[in-house]
This record gives sequence, structure tokens and C-alpha cells, in this order.
Amino acid sequence: MRDNKSSDQTQDVRRRRVFYIPGYDPIHPRRYRELYRKEGAAQAAINGYALALSPKSTKGGPYGWHVRGEIGAPVETDVEVLVWSDIVRDSMSNSILATYLQLIRTAWAYIGTGALWRLMRLRKGPVIAALYPVLFLIAQLLMALLVGAAVTTGTGFLGGLAERALYPARPFTPLFYPILLMSLGLGGLAAWAVLDWFKRKDGKFFAYYLMHDYAYSARSGGANPPALETRMAQFGDRIAAALTEDFDEVLVVGHSSGAHLAVSILADLIRAGRVPAPGPALAFLSLGQVVPMVSFLPHADRLRADLHDLSLSDALTWVDVTAPGDGCAFALCDPVHVSSVAPAGKKWPLVVSAAFTQTLKPETWKALRWRFFRLHFQYLCAFDAPGDYDYFQITAGPMTLATRYKGRAPSKSRIETPVNKFTSRSVS
Repeated sequence: MRDNKSSDQTQDVRRRRVFYIPGYDPIHPRRYRELYRKEGAAQAAINGYALALSPKSTKGGPYGWHVRGEIGAPVETDVEVLVWSDIVRDSMSNSILATYLQLIRTAWAYIGTGALWRLMRLRKGPVIAALYPVLFLIAQLLMALLVGAAVTTGTGFLGGLAERALYPARPFTPLFYPILLMSLGLGGLAAWAVLDWFKRKDGKFFAYYLMHDYAYSARSGGANPPALETRMAQFGDRIAAALTEDFDEVLVVGHSSGAHLAVSILADLIRAGRVPAPGPALAFLSLGQVVPMVSFLPHADRLRADLHDLSLSDALTWVDVTAPGDGCAFALCDPVHVSSVAPAGKKWPLVVSAAFTQTLKPETWKALRWRFFRLHFQYLCAFDAPGDYDYFQITAGPMTLATRYKGRAPSKSRIETPVNKFTSRSVS
């Protein structure tokens, strides 16, 4: 890996605009500013450079902040979070019953189409992550039914039925049916209380959250819902406007589900001729991507076309960073190849490993290795011994993404096997 000594760095960026596209996240974007502030300070202390955050210079528009980096040379960076958390919140059902209906539809979308088995040929981790909410929600339901049955039994329901079986000729007592209904009602309330308790504690279990996440793409078979398409078009307008301004680099960062949104947004801009030449260098950094979870679905024609087209483009530099230690991402899976849409002459992405076991101290890795959701955000955090992947040097340093990774060989462990059954492509 390349040594990150700021004194060795050249400067081809003085002003940069960064657009960060989060994954399926209902939380206010200020969390990303606080994460950048905290982890940027930690990385600066480790590497011996300086980062200073301040409010963004313009009012209104997307949430963002300003960064002044001193990494061998001064660089001014404006960061904007392209927010779709409101769409995420609207897609999350508040109903327990609706979530279980989502479970059935989502399981069928992946199992019925065979996508689940093909995804398992790539990486087991993200498939296990996808199965986790299904299995855990079923376990919650079974536990609720057991508790409900125990309460029903304890309040006399089975006793009443046993009496009927043993003494069928004995007349019903006046209280038989009221007791029967009461015991069934109490059992049902107890079962519902168990389900409600799990739902209220989902901040620890993430079963409902993940179920909503996978259901969002699965319900339309991989096609983007209209509200999301509208928002993506607005994001594209923001990026296109920045490409006409006085920046040396416009960097789009897509994390998790945000990576496949960025693929489509950038493909649209390039096809529409909205990337001027000359102009700022356009760069795309995809982090912890889960592209196959969508591109392997039957109606993801648009995403597959966008992957195909973007992989050929000379208008940008695309670097894809994942790590085998991230069980929620399709680590080192080239999203174009594995989606079975790689064209002849394919240029992108450059697939690079963040190599958590090498870039984190053993004690850090030991503390994080079972914190799966935290590891999924490690790309946005400080590393103990960063190689050529340093999120803060990429977003606030003096080199473009193209310069930083010029001559960099892709990871030898990358997966390029075409696995996807569905290869249809169309651009609406």
C-alpha cells in the first residue's frame, strides 16, 4: 500500500465540492457532520495533518459543512449531504402487521426469483445480513405465540376444553364462554405485547430497520420508486451545477445503498452531456456497496444499464472501496462484472480493499469485528494505519481521486464472476 506522507503529495486540488449520498438511513444528516468532525480529528492526529470544520458558506439547500484541510497544502472543501432520509422514513411502516407482510413479499422477491442463491455465490456476509431480519422476526413471532399460548392456558382455556372432552354430556356452565373468550383475549394481548416490545427495542436489534431496507428495493423488483427517481434527478441537478463552478474536483461519495443511487445519477449526467470538458475533475467513490442486492432483481433494468454505461465512461474516475471485514457489503465484488453487464473495454470501477485487518490495530479490530453495523461505517472513520484509502485525505486533501489512485492495481482478491441471471437493460 502507498505510504500516506503529506510531504510527498502533489497538489492538483485547491477547491473541491463533495456530495455525500447516504444509504437507507432515516436519521438527520447532522450525524454525518458529527462523524466527519470526530473521526477527521482522530485521523488528523494519527497522520499529522490538520482539518478544520466550519458551517457552510451558503444558506439553504442541502445540509452541509465546510472543511479546510492542511495536508501538505491548503485545500477548501464544501461538503453537501444529498438527503433522502424523508423518503426512507415514509417507506418505513409503523405497523407490526405491515412489516410481517413486507417480510413475506421480500422473501418471495429474492427466493422466488432465485436471486438469493446467486447472491450467496458472491459473499455469505451480506446474504446472512439479509436473512437476519427475516429469521429474527419469525423468531419474535414464535416467541409471541408461545407466550400467548401460555397465558391462554393459564387463564383456563385448555381446562374448559378438557372438561368438554371428558364430560361431553355435561351442560355448559354459564361462565364457560365468557372464560373462554377472556382467556383467548388475554393470550392475544400477551402475544401482541411481546411483538410490540421487540419493535420498541429495534434500536438494539435492527430487525425492523433491515426489513424495511431490503423491502424498499424488493417491492418493485429493483426498479426505483417514482419519489426516489424525482429526488435523484434533483441530486443530479445539484451535481451538474457544481460542475459549472470554480472547483478543481467534484467528488461524489455513495455509501451502502447510496452507491447504486450515485451510479444512476452519474450515468444520467454523462449520457445527457452535463459533464463539461474542460471543467472540474469528476470523481466517484463508492463505499461498502450493496449493488447486487438490487441489480440481481428482475426489474433493475435501469441500474444494470447505468452500471454498463458508467463502466465505459472517460468522463469520471470511479474507485470502489470495500473490505472483507464488512459483513454488510459485497466486499471486493466488482458490481459491473458480477451483475453480468460488463462490456468490452470496461474501465471502471477500480476495486480496492480497505483491508480492515491491516489498517486497524489488532486491539481496534478485536473491539469492532462483531459490531457489524459499526464496521459498515468504518469507511467514513479513522484508521490506525491507513494505506492509500484515507477518507479525509480523499475528501480534503490536495490530490484528485484520479491522481491518488493513478497506477494503482485493483485488489487481487476481487470477484469478477458474472453471476446475475437478469441482464436486461433499459434507460427510461
